[in-house]
Amino acid sequence: MGLSFSSDDVSQKANGFPPDKSSGSKKQKQYQRIRKEKPQQHNFTHRLLAAALKSHSGNISCMDFSSNGKYLATCADDRTIRIWSTKDFLQREHRSMRANVELDHATLVRFSPDCRAFIVWLANGDTLRVFKMTKREDGGYTFTATPEDFPKKHKAPVIDIGIANTGKFIMTASSDTTVLIWSLKGQVLSTINTNQMNNTHAAVSPCGRFVASCGFTPDVKVWEVCFGKKGEFQEVVRAFELKGHSAAVRSFAFSNDSRRMASVSKDGTWKLWDTDVEYKKQQDPYLLRTGRFEEAVGAAPCRLALSPDAQVLALASGSSIHLYNTRRGEKEECFERVHGECITDLSFDITGRFLASCGDRAVRLFHNTPGHRAMVEEMQGHLKRASNDSTRQRLQQKLTQAQETLKSLGALKK
Repeated sequence: MGLSFSSDDVSQKANGFPPDKSSGSKKQKQYQRIRKEKPQQHNFTHRLLAAALKSHSGNISCMDFSSNGKYLATCADDRTIRIWSTKDFLQREHRSMRANVELDHATLVRFSPDCRAFIVWLANGDTLRVFKMTKREDGGYTFTATPEDFPKKHKAPVIDIGIANTGKFIMTASSDTTVLIWSLKGQVLSTINTNQMNNTHAAVSPCGRFVASCGFTPDVKVWEVCFGKKGEFQEVVRAFELKGHSAAVRSFAFSNDSRRMASVSKDGTWKLWDTDVEYKKQQDPYLLRTGRFEEAVGAAPCRLALSPDAQVLALASGSSIHLYNTRRGEKEECFERVHGECITDLSFDITGRFLASCGDRAVRLFHNTPGHRAMVEEMQGHLKRASNDSTRQRLQQKLTQAQETLKSLGALKK
């Protein structure tokens, strides 16, 4: 089941690459026949496009970066999950390992906190499956599905899954109002009714304490999943809500430290929140910024990603992506018709250097220029206040690095 790394070039035909010219006219005719049957790969070019990952032969529905930053997992309706090495992103060849899903396909994928396993949601099986990743002597991995899938508990299609970075629980959310909290062994610890008419998005916070959901109502609801001193599950309690939108919330995201959240609504706005509050003392999250995003009003699917440092907000509507600076609320970049289909997932890598998107058979990676610009601004501010030489030196180093990156991307002045 486990294959070692294979480069894109191996499956030339599947990826719409032209075959080797030396292979003779017979092969070319055969290739032309194949071309008619297969839909043509969507072409997209942009000066900030860092890479396109092409190995899937079906549309990609979900992706996840591992917490150690080494891998990106993608799942598609071609019955495979692919694990990509992030260190190859800027190389000419992008190696990926393949895990096969027997007689089914995965719609959602999430790495375990220790990066030694991943979980997927099965389209036809309507259940969770766990795959263990075992490193082989040749450096590759073997992927083994655990003997038993999780029991079927949801009555409506599942739209999101997540694993707490503490390793204490798994979350699944369906399109009715149900969010389930599971033990890693597949027991339901708690059932949450979100009372939001229907769920459109749900997530586990990066700190592993919270579960949040949004839906038909104009708020984002956040719960804390509580465990005892010995690690035993206790209860799920309401923590806080993000209130302020005037229509349904389409999507939301956490920053890497879980102290910031961003939301986008059908009311045509996005909001950035300070959620580092003592909710047990009835303290509400603070609204930090509101920006316009008219595209969220329409019916096209809407996705949102917040950079790890919360400096950049990425919003996708249909097949286009818009990047905002959260400090000023200004739109800085726009990428149009990125995929041949609607964007199904959007995510920053853990360093914040890249933004990844998927929707058709490719993952597209963009340089996060607004992130580098925010770094320049921040370092210039710190330098003015720096009191000693070693601090000044360190700040200057970071500033120069960000400026050099922007210069190399032709994006220094905006």
